[in-house]
Formats: sequence, C-alpha cells, structure tokens
Amino acid sequence: MSNLDRSFWTGREVCVVDPTAITQVGALCLRDGKDGKEVLLVKSSRGRWIVPKGWPMDGHTDAETAKIEAWEEAGLRKGKVSKAPIGGYVTEKRFEDGRVVPCHVSVYRIDVKQMTKTYPEAGLRKRKWVPLKKAVKKVDDVGLRAFLGALK
Repeated sequence: MSNLDRSFWTGREVCVVDPTAITQVGALCLRDGKDGKEVLLVKSSRGRWIVPKGWPMDGHTDAETAKIEAWEEAGLRKGKVSKAPIGGYVTEKRFEDGRVVPCHVSVYRIDVKQMTKTYPEAGLRKRKWVPLKKAVKKVDDVGLRAFLGALK
C-alpha cells in the first residue's frame, strides 16, 4: 500500500486531495432491510467488495453515470438518484499494465426501487445486499470503509 491520503468526504462539497488524481463516479445503492439500511456491494474485477463505480461518461451527468454503472454492474432497474454527490473517497486505481494512480470517487446515493436478475455484468460480478454496519467491515478499501463508516 502506498502513502496515498485516504481521505473521504460527506456532503455536497467535493474535497480535492490530489489535483493529479483521476476521477470516477460511484453509486451508493440503498434499500430498507429488516435491520435498517442495506448497501449493495459488488465484487470488483480483482475480487474485492466495492460499490458500483466507473468513469464519467460523455453526454451524461455524473448522477446519470452512477445509475448506469449500478445497472451494468449490479442490475439496478429503478431507483431515485441524488442530483449531487453525497460525498466521496480517495482510492487507488490499478491498471492492467501495472500502473497505480490516485483516484477520487464522487458517490451518488440511489434509493433502490427495483432490481433485475439479468444485467450486463451478471456473469462477471457477484452482488450482495449488506447492512450498512457490516458493509463497513466487508470492504477492504480504506477510503470506501471510512466513507461508509461516516454514514452510520
């Protein structure tokens, strides 16, 4: 692990920790569970539990991008997306060529209304609904863990 600043932020103001960092858009998919709020986690291509996320998309707002990523990676069919990010976190993006660069992830809340069993990455990713308190323990990304912990 590098000495990357593992900052996170909550609220509408985006915290820029490293101006050289790349940016991604994340989706915090939530639903009411029997023990309170549940978070939808997906397995990354490297086998870690994360929230759905991806690159900003031309022709789409970041809020729209968050919803698209939640569809592609987790099967979100219907949900209400926040217009502004509810916060974000800093992580490292690892590329196939071995490069590792800092990455700011702006996170949009999606209140999930409907999911589907078939979706573009269903064969590539597992998905799991987890109570918020357990999600904090399940993710191993320090920035994401701090972000989720601040939401409790």
